[in-house]
Amino acid sequence: MLLLAAALLLAMPAPAQKPAARETRPATEMAWPIESITITGNREYSREQILAAAGIRQGQMVRPPDLEAAQKRLLDTGVFEEVAVRFEPAASGKGYAVSFEVSEAGPFFPVRFEDLPASEEELVKVLKQSDPFFGPRIPATEAIVNRYARVIENHLAGKDKVVGRLAPDEAGQLAVVFRSARPLPAVSRVRFTGNEVLPSSALENAINAVAIGLPYTEKQFRKLLDANVRPLYEARGRVRVSFPEIQQENDPAVKGVVLTVKVVEGPSYSLGEFTVDGTGIPREELLKAENLKKGDVFNIKQLQAAVEQIERRLRREGFMQVKSTQERRIDDEAKTVDLAVHVTEGPRYRFGRLAIEGLDVITEPAIRKMWGMKPGDPFNADYPDYFLRRVKEDGVLDNLGETKAVVKVDEAAKTADVTLIFRGEPAPKPKPSRF
Repeated sequence: MLLLAAALLLAMPAPAQKPAARETRPATEMAWPIESITITGNREYSREQILAAAGIRQGQMVRPPDLEAAQKRLLDTGVFEEVAVRFEPAASGKGYAVSFEVSEAGPFFPVRFEDLPASEEELVKVLKQSDPFFGPRIPATEAIVNRYARVIENHLAGKDKVVGRLAPDEAGQLAVVFRSARPLPAVSRVRFTGNEVLPSSALENAINAVAIGLPYTEKQFRKLLDANVRPLYEARGRVRVSFPEIQQENDPAVKGVVLTVKVVEGPSYSLGEFTVDGTGIPREELLKAENLKKGDVFNIKQLQAAVEQIERRLRREGFMQVKSTQERRIDDEAKTVDLAVHVTEGPRYRFGRLAIEGLDVITEPAIRKMWGMKPGDPFNADYPDYFLRRVKEDGVLDNLGETKAVVKVDEAAKTADVTLIFRGEPAPKPKPSRF
């Protein structure tokens, strides 16, 4: 939309020109300098990107048709749903004050590249050169995605047809994925070479359980190796294990591919320092059950069990929202791995009150008396289920059927109330009569 103030023509001095020409030229063809440019409505795109695409700049001499053309250039990019341009006399009375109000096409999603014969860095560079609006996040409109797919195709010089579509990543977050339009072959078998510490059967069992039948891309398959095979080596101190080469060949028996993974196991590393911060509970007390010793072979499974024990212990102390992160420091010269656990305890919750459902007036007081936590004690998140399990295993109640514990947390008071629900065994179904 173009709004031209009539006062502009009355207040502005005309540019130097022959009077006869000024008298016969239509007012809409008079050029004036742009004194200011305002842009509103942009979130993903910068002012510089928008001005570059519009093709105007401060100080430029423009006529109203020039501003209409700038508006059209922005709309033609496809990244805006609407573009409005307005202009009025600047405060000086000697030029235009121009404003653009844009509405960006969305929503925006991150970009990934898969199974293409070019690196991600190369493709990002090509797309940025073709479109100043290309970035880590793009609108997933059909026109934009298809345009970027054609840019990639042209860069690949016909080596591959490219498609772009929304797809979830490992965390379930959607992204625009550009990949080959060729159907992906399914993994039919995985073999390993170069392994000595672990037998091939152990490696194949670990990867085949998650890889067989899946469409093959090297990037996705390497993630499966890291998640399922690497931990087997890290449980034996081989923290520098690598998979430098993956060979692919067609499986003659089925429509699929056989993958041969080269393994470089690397040297064995031992445990260096194991530190825990963020909690007042002594480290020795937290780790005594795991029997961790400096100098032992680095065992990631054992260390993960120790971290889980730390979190369980803190939950039993009332820290129901405890979280932890781990930081490795690998010394390749000493062949040791230090592991630092950073604990965030979160707020401490205390036990509020106990309610019991399903018991009579005689049995309920007996069960209540057996309950160990008192109001105000740190809330042990494991205790309610442990208590019900002991009641059932010790045969405290006859004909006891389903039981469950319901915990209700008051975030404001940082308390947890527990309701124990008891049910009797269902009555046996009568046997069908023979007569």
